[in-house]
Amino acid sequence: MHIVYGIANCDTTQKALKWLDKHKVNYEFYDHKKQEITADKLKRWCKQVGWEKILNRKSATYRELDDAAKQSLTNEKAAIQMMRKNASIIKRPVIEMDGHIAIVGFDEKEYQKNFGR
Repeated sequence: MHIVYGIANCDTTQKALKWLDKHKVNYEFYDHKKQEITADKLKRWCKQVGWEKILNRKSATYRELDDAAKQSLTNEKAAIQMMRKNASIIKRPVIEMDGHIAIVGFDEKEYQKNFGR
């Protein structure tokens, strides 16, 4: 079973969930705006795909940060601290299977490739 980490009212997360539903992919949804994502989970993700891919620099939350906060995001530790403080700055969705990231974000071609549909 896949675990989809995202935010329920995020357009990208909604697109991903609709795609998964349409293609009958079993998943459990984890709303990281309502449920905490641990520092350990974020560390594992960062080790798998890099903190730069997990930190969403295109999000409204990131754009609203002051320059000093943006400039402080130079390494994994700083990024994890920021993501723990602002869950909205985590790229969405993150799809995990067996504790490993399958996909970050939504790209229909990637979904077809990874889910064989």
